[in-house]
Amino acid sequence: MEIPTDLARTLAVVIDEGTFDAAARRLRLTPSAVSQRIKALEQQLGRVLVVRSKPARATEAGAAVVRLARQLALLEHDTLAAFGLDGGGDDRDGGPARPVTLPLAVNADSLATWFLPALARVANRHPVVFDLHRDDQDFTAGLLESGTVMGAVTSQADPVAGCLVRPLGTMRYEAVATPAFAARWGLPECAESFAVAPIVEFDRRDDLQRQYLAARGVDPVSTPRHFVPASADFATAIKLGLGWGLLPGFQSAEELAVGTLVPLGGPPVDVPLHWQQWNLRSPLLDAVADALAAEASTALR
Repeated sequence: MEIPTDLARTLAVVIDEGTFDAAARRLRLTPSAVSQRIKALEQQLGRVLVVRSKPARATEAGAAVVRLARQLALLEHDTLAAFGLDGGGDDRDGGPARPVTLPLAVNADSLATWFLPALARVANRHPVVFDLHRDDQDFTAGLLESGTVMGAVTSQADPVAGCLVRPLGTMRYEAVATPAFAARWGLPECAESFAVAPIVEFDRRDDLQRQYLAARGVDPVSTPRHFVPASADFATAIKLGLGWGLLPGFQSAEELAVGTLVPLGGPPVDVPLHWQQWNLRSPLLDAVADALAAEASTALR
């Protein structure tokens, strides 16, 4: 049995765009034609491939087909690049060919600090657009397993099945607060205050502050906490005195130097980061990996 590449790519576009109507606009087809393509592929494979929700979601079987479509698109790009045609060619209306899309996963703090400059260098040299998925570094590997992304910054050192792994470095987090907040709660001199002083956390998956509290012998379960789910706003909340929290040096070194933030002591929390990507002989994916490794070598410990 063969999987028609045009049908596989249609499924990938439906998942990328989120709806059949949006996929139809991108493919310059009618929504009915897109639906017929998906039904034909489902009938051929004998599996339901997409959950027709908003946004559309791939089933487990559909995720495997989407992964295949992404691999084919990447290999096609690399083949055209080998012939010097990666910036040329025509799409259906005679215009320039669409750049290849690389879906990547990254944790919020990397995205807010060192990650984007590396991608900008790659985009200046290759016809590529990036579809970034933000998640906690402990969960980005799951997006690789599902086929949602082709590469990910992750804390997982063991390679995901079918993937290559490269260490990037360590992001060190240290507990900080404003001088006024620290004085108000008696931090860090009064250890008991860590149990009642409000924390700033990124979201409910963020366990850095809980790791820090556990290392200090404090039960983190009942500690009051603010949730601020954006890296820059998270740092701003701490700098405004909303609570205390752990920040990487990128976001706290200047304030610590001038005294608008003070360290709260205790052990730092080190998060080793790794780059994992699909195990494909792809010059484009390798270019992304090399750019990220170069940037990480100066930005991470």
